[in-house]
Amino acid sequence: MSRKYFGTDGVRGRFGEGPITPEFVLKLGWAVGRVLGTEAKSRVLIGKDTRISGYLLESALEAGLTAAGVNITLLGPMPTPSVAYLTRTLHAQAGVVISASHNPYQDNGIKFFSAEGLKLPDELETAIEAEMEKPLLTVDSSDLGRAEKMAAEGRYIEFCKSTIPLKTRFKGMKIVVDCANGATYNIAPYVFDEMGADVIAIGNQPNGFNINDGVGSTYPEHLKQAVLEHKADLGIALDGDGDRLIMVDDQGNEVDGDEILYIIACSRMRHGVLKGAVVGTLMSNLGLEHALRDHGVVFERTQVGDRYIMERLTEKGWVLGGEQSGHIICLDRTTTGDGIIAALQVLEEMYATNSTLRELCAGMSKYPQKLTNVHLGSRNPQEIMDSEQVRRSVREAEVEMGSSGRVLLRPSGTEPLIRVMVEGNDGTMVDDLSDHIATTVKELVTSE
Repeated sequence: MSRKYFGTDGVRGRFGEGPITPEFVLKLGWAVGRVLGTEAKSRVLIGKDTRISGYLLESALEAGLTAAGVNITLLGPMPTPSVAYLTRTLHAQAGVVISASHNPYQDNGIKFFSAEGLKLPDELETAIEAEMEKPLLTVDSSDLGRAEKMAAEGRYIEFCKSTIPLKTRFKGMKIVVDCANGATYNIAPYVFDEMGADVIAIGNQPNGFNINDGVGSTYPEHLKQAVLEHKADLGIALDGDGDRLIMVDDQGNEVDGDEILYIIACSRMRHGVLKGAVVGTLMSNLGLEHALRDHGVVFERTQVGDRYIMERLTEKGWVLGGEQSGHIICLDRTTTGDGIIAALQVLEEMYATNSTLRELCAGMSKYPQKLTNVHLGSRNPQEIMDSEQVRRSVREAEVEMGSSGRVLLRPSGTEPLIRVMVEGNDGTMVDDLSDHIATTVKELVTSE
């Protein structure tokens, strides 16, 4: 059976269409309970973001799990990384998050964490998939699971604060925190406030429909305006479920995940605790790779997606990786990507070195990067990319840029697209070469 139910991001789709229906979620909860309920007094945590559909899906999950005899703890709106943390520290058998991350409110999804706060092991995924094919049978009344609610915001706030030295204080620092009208709305502002910062919270009025709606890490313009308006020292924009962030310096300049990863890597180096290489993806800016190389740090790339970064870090026993989109993984602090914790690492480095965010970014120069999406229609992406015309245009571009740039062609994983990315230290050359390669691809697509 193909892995249609699972992945690092779990099940995802437009609510009410495809797999994300109450019936599917009830059956999924039952199947998870059947596999995990073999242990006495087994317990599963359920958290969610602020989407209106989360209430219905939460009830469906609750029904399925309790029908299988599993006790559950309802956490309410909580960031995805907080569920990973609480699953581990409360010794639950699994954690479930109802969220579609940075997507609009119409979407929803379900993510899973193991007892260790990590991705479910393959053998558990396989076992759950097998249960999904069986008829749903409720346990005897005496064996039904129970449900309880837990207010765990305070636990997670204290955990976040514990990831930086106790002496660190942000007194005198003015910070704008954009919560994307999502799961961090009742947590992130308090974390930074309790560290002494003057916090201006925006995107902290969720109504079930406005999650990621013009706010948060996907739409940083709102944060930039607020930072300039309030004359703040910096801004922090989280996404709907709190596992990624984008920052803004005091002049309104965006600081993306590559720059955040660079700052944290430099901090770890300064303390002598950076273990192994730093991991990014094929889309990570070449400037990050070169800046880390200048510090004697190896940079490795994986396929696009935080799950590939996590797999490489786990395989090698390394601790630090991230994506340009702001999904930063600090395995020396927690078990998954966490926007609040990543932001704290940056602010702690500002405090420790008496530097501004802009000054910390100065050691890394981002190379101009141009990404063009070419629609394929019904054409096979690999056939197009393997064609002699496209290969020749890529070779010519690589020769012209030499070691000062790179070319990447990759098919989209969700749409009929080829993504053409050219990056180099000469912006005009990058634009010209990118246009040339994209035109070659388009001509080949339309030639038949």
